[in-house]
Amino acid sequence: MLPRRATQPAVFTFLLAALLAYASTAACEGRPLLIGATVSLEGKYRETSFMVSNSFKLWEKQINARGGLLDRPVKLILYDDKSREDLVRQYYRKLLTEDKVDLVLSPYGTPLTLVASEITESGKKVMLACAASGEKIWQRGYKYVFGVYAVAGRYFIGFLDLVARNGMQTVAVVNEESSFAESASAGAKEWSRRFGLKVILHQSYETSGHELSNIVEEIEHAGPDALVFSGYPPQCYKLLQLMQEKGYRPKALGLSIAPALPDFASKAGAMAEGVFGPSQWEPDERIPFPGTRRFIRDFSMFSGKLPSYHAGAAYASCQILERAVAGIGRVDDDAIRNRILSLDTVTVIGRFKVEHTGRQIGHNSLVIQWQKGKKEIVYPTRMRTAPAHFRERPELPGASR
Repeated sequence: MLPRRATQPAVFTFLLAALLAYASTAACEGRPLLIGATVSLEGKYRETSFMVSNSFKLWEKQINARGGLLDRPVKLILYDDKSREDLVRQYYRKLLTEDKVDLVLSPYGTPLTLVASEITESGKKVMLACAASGEKIWQRGYKYVFGVYAVAGRYFIGFLDLVARNGMQTVAVVNEESSFAESASAGAKEWSRRFGLKVILHQSYETSGHELSNIVEEIEHAGPDALVFSGYPPQCYKLLQLMQEKGYRPKALGLSIAPALPDFASKAGAMAEGVFGPSQWEPDERIPFPGTRRFIRDFSMFSGKLPSYHAGAAYASCQILERAVAGIGRVDDDAIRNRILSLDTVTVIGRFKVEHTGRQIGHNSLVIQWQKGKKEIVYPTRMRTAPAHFRERPELPGASR
């Protein structure tokens, strides 16, 4: 046994280390890592932004349960942008200049992300565009914005491939006058050409959708085998309502965004049957990505709804940001940027890899179709849960002509 005096320095050193550790922990607990974004609690993006905001909050809850990020608790600062670009501009400036957030996440949709990224780029803050695919985002020479979705120009590749493989020959393309929808329709026209399909009608409409009634008449008159419709959910539901009223529908109908939402069938009613849509991911436990099953379960319990791909991509963006920050061990946007550029990883929605512009090149979208009140994956073949079905006649059953 050592003499009593010999043990005192060791005891003192131990107590000092413990005190410093406690002080450090207390300091971290009192100094949260702030992450800011806007979400759309009102307006045209409300339904999809619900998915995004709940994924952000779920990740916040889970990472704090794991001890936080960089041993600091994570605190989200979310403002309601009401689906308005002016509020996005106002709130992202506030996040950077007044709230002085450490990190940022993106709003929902290409139009809002274009605005938010102007602010974050000027502040040299990394932004993962978790819910935007319009290619204009990555054509501006920006260095700090990265895509999570497959880009809009590739949304309808699978649908058009199926149309061509099933002997159809003509396509109509209709899009909202917005960055996302214009990118998607341009891609649809290009891929129609590649698959040997003839685009016999291309029309655009203002965001109000007032022209849709006349456009439906033009589509019916042109008589395409397939229709590609690119817009946000409110206009998708309006299109279906107009078609139902007119008793008309083409053999193949592909809509953006809305068909991937879990409430699509209840909102679209009988018109939902047979509708195709692009999806970045589906809440199907057979999809073989790590963490998919747990995310489906956790999100459903947390929000009360099945996740859509909008939820999956928002959660994936949090995963990527977490991995980048943890990998470099500090909050440093230039280092985070370089880390994200070098990543080739897999999230709950699949592969993540970007090119030098920040555009996503690793992730590919799926095609879903509503069959008997249920979403089925119909493309690609290796992930298919059911074969695609097509209408024999363009008219609706029982319609009086």
